[in-house]
Amino acid sequence: MSCRTGIGIDVHPLVDGRALVLGGAPVPYDKGLSGDSDGDVLIHAVIDALLGASGLGDIGTHFPPGDPKYQGIASSELLATTLALLREHRWRVRYLDATILAERPRLSPFMGRIRETLAALLGLETESVNVKATTTDGLGFVGKGEGIAGLALATIEPLK
Repeated sequence: MSCRTGIGIDVHPLVDGRALVLGGAPVPYDKGLSGDSDGDVLIHAVIDALLGASGLGDIGTHFPPGDPKYQGIASSELLATTLALLREHRWRVRYLDATILAERPRLSPFMGRIRETLAALLGLETESVNVKATTTDGLGFVGKGEGIAGLALATIEPLK
């Protein structure tokens, strides 16, 4: 069996009264992302990419929306559960490329920390994780500062 690749996407609106977490790293901002968990769109996209690559469904199947068990949970915990599921099915993460779409806050000062945190959560060397950020030049809900989106492309390989 050879390597497989999966893609994931997630979107959440920004709301008052919540901390902003991206890739497991706190990002100082006056708003956070809504959601049953901490709303970390980047980790949610990564989870979907990993589940897609392994053929194990999607984030909503494993962590159903509205389930009180996941209310307020750190998305890093959901990722740890996903990684355990991959190991159980004899897969490991090889590489991750991810993009955050956000007009605000400006993410460039935090990109290194986001990348390092995500690499540590995945059990990878930092060089095996790439995280980028972009805006939508004022277009759509992201451009209006109403929300943030995350995209991820994950490569997995069989455990030997």
